[in-house]
Amino acid sequence: MLIDVTLPQLGESVAEGTISKWLVREGDVVKKDQPIVSIATDKADSDLPAPTGGRVAKLLASEGQVVPVKAVIAQIEEGTGASLSVSPGPPVSIPPPAAAPPQAPVAQAPVAQAPVASARGTMGALATPTVRKVALEHDVDLSSVQGTGERGRVTKDDVMRAAGNHEPAAPPAADVRAPATPAARAQQLAQLINSSGGFVPPIPGVGFGAFKVPAYRPNADDKVVPFTRRRRITADHMIYSKFASPHVVTVAEVDLQKASKLRDRHKERYKAEGMSLTMLAFVVVAAARAVRENPSINARVLDDAYVIFHDINIGVAVDSPDGLVVPVVRRADELGVRGIVRAIDDLAKRAKSGKITIDDLSGATFSVSNPGLKGNLFGGAIINQPNVGILRMGEIQKRVVVVESPDGEDQIAVHPVMYMALSYDHRVVDGVAANGFLWRVTEILEKAEFEV
Repeated sequence: MLIDVTLPQLGESVAEGTISKWLVREGDVVKKDQPIVSIATDKADSDLPAPTGGRVAKLLASEGQVVPVKAVIAQIEEGTGASLSVSPGPPVSIPPPAAAPPQAPVAQAPVAQAPVASARGTMGALATPTVRKVALEHDVDLSSVQGTGERGRVTKDDVMRAAGNHEPAAPPAADVRAPATPAARAQQLAQLINSSGGFVPPIPGVGFGAFKVPAYRPNADDKVVPFTRRRRITADHMIYSKFASPHVVTVAEVDLQKASKLRDRHKERYKAEGMSLTMLAFVVVAAARAVRENPSINARVLDDAYVIFHDINIGVAVDSPDGLVVPVVRRADELGVRGIVRAIDDLAKRAKSGKITIDDLSGATFSVSNPGLKGNLFGGAIINQPNVGILRMGEIQKRVVVVESPDGEDQIAVHPVMYMALSYDHRVVDGVAANGFLWRVTEILEKAEFEV
């Protein structure tokens, strides 16, 4: 009996995946739950296990191919042993995209345009930043491409198919074509980012208006480092976030005298239990409490509305062999310091060992970034989409502060102090709400009333 191997839903909002590498060949005998293929998505990479034991009858997707969720990518003949015969039956393959129907004028067929509008929303065609980049590189207008992915999503294959079917017009004179290309790309990118028009953004690597990015001139001592897949995803995410969200940054100074003493009293006990009691844990606890009291910061923007989440899932930026990732501490407001420490330690260890999963990286409703211990006073982080806020920690340094003595007199003291910066999306978060949130985080940290 042939068992279909389908691409599963690899985390929230993931609609497609790329076949990175087949770990088996047709005819191989596999065991149930044995990894058979590596799948790459815009969140993380993971190995897909065999749903049953048996012989691999057919591989239906090639390495490098982008396939939608639920698509059949392989078939396994159920059973074990060398006596199994391969009987693949009728050919099965990922269905090719349907040909785009002829477009009728909007005035004559407004109803026919409605499904496309609902699937594409106010941001133009439904596509990932990587697909948009490929479309720009091949001069393909995404609005004219029929998407074959989930909910009409345009995939890389759709773009390449459109690029291959496009018959280029006769090239104009060189002196006319050269200046027209950047303008045409700027108009296309503007349409992708802001369908209402009126905004023409700069194009990375091309320029803006009269300014043109100078061409790179190779030097024998230079080192050209190709983007890794993770770095490309990060770059696309950051560009999208800066274009999509109007960032506002507000900064608070936090006196960590009480929190530092509390940590010093308990850090050896935590260390003996194999955990690290860091200031990051206190910040995550304080942020989770403040988010519960200021729910507008725990939201995401939809096409023409926004949703305030009930659960508070804090994404915590950690380093991994492939670059920065943001695993999620779920329902962080229900955890105390010990629970947060345990969760962060576990996520950080698995990220550094390359064992982080897509589910670990999905579902953040707010984020906390800790750039490290060396050389940063404070900085405004780029919002982790689709969140509307991110809190960035600064370096903890001893500074002179003014404190009030028990008798009410002001005194000079030296305390550990940290600057924290909140970046927020001004589309849905007002300054009053953002400042109220940051003020509350500061108050919680300075009082240091934590159960450790």
